[in-house]
Amino acid sequence: MSMQSKEVDERLKAIKEEEKMISARMNKVKHKIAVMSGKGGVGKSVVTANLAASFAVHGHLVGILDADIHGPSIPKLLDIRGQMLQAGPPGIFPVFGPLRMKIVSMDFLLPSDETPVIWRGPLKMGAIKQFLSEVVWGPLDYLLIDLPPGTGDEPLSIAQLIPRLDGVIIVTIPSEVSQIVVKRSVGFARRVGLKVIGLIENMSTFTCPNCGQKYDIFGSGGGRKIAEELKVPFLGSIPLDPRISEDSDKGTPFIINHPESNATKAFEQIVERIKETINIH
Repeated sequence: MSMQSKEVDERLKAIKEEEKMISARMNKVKHKIAVMSGKGGVGKSVVTANLAASFAVHGHLVGILDADIHGPSIPKLLDIRGQMLQAGPPGIFPVFGPLRMKIVSMDFLLPSDETPVIWRGPLKMGAIKQFLSEVVWGPLDYLLIDLPPGTGDEPLSIAQLIPRLDGVIIVTIPSEVSQIVVKRSVGFARRVGLKVIGLIENMSTFTCPNCGQKYDIFGSGGGRKIAEELKVPFLGSIPLDPRISEDSDKGTPFIINHPESNATKAFEQIVERIKETINIH
């Protein structure tokens, strides 16, 4: 056997072992859901954090994989920045966030806020492989994967690497620009064979707390309209509430601080629709 053939065989063996490890870790997770958006600025990570908290509040075991390699934000949203991933004989252990949620993020590996991640595709895919194969997630009811905007390396890696991924949730806002890029996200999911669990419209109607007047700051009904056009489930609209941004800056999930708010009720209704959708196979 030539040296080149031996190297190829060793590489194939390593790939198979990696796939076996990923499968073993993911087999302990009942439901694996990716959260993506066609563009930035729609509040996708905030939605991910609050959906995860909504699952956890109702007694589910929840994890979040922050797969945004260049701009990880989940640790900030959950006030767990500055933590470090710990390693032991079984593998790498996630950081615990609010409600005992298990969190893994590139942010835990960066020495400072000023450290950029200047990586090409293969390095990013390698990091995601490690997060999936070496992290001791343990038994989970739900693992939410927070993806960066767009349809690049990270979403493709998740689609290819995670066995039996339940599907993707797409976050948008009512504006026409966001509706256009939703089509690309849905097209991506269908091209790689992923189920579109549904569409969430974030930053919907704002209700003035003083006068009760409603304002459609970013437009109205765009999320439902594009969902109907693309024939994907519409999971619901989350009202525009300034306190969501305030709580995100403080690192506390909005649904914990404001359990009686309309936005929290919207998150809870969306969680119930997600459960209904992923259990229909």
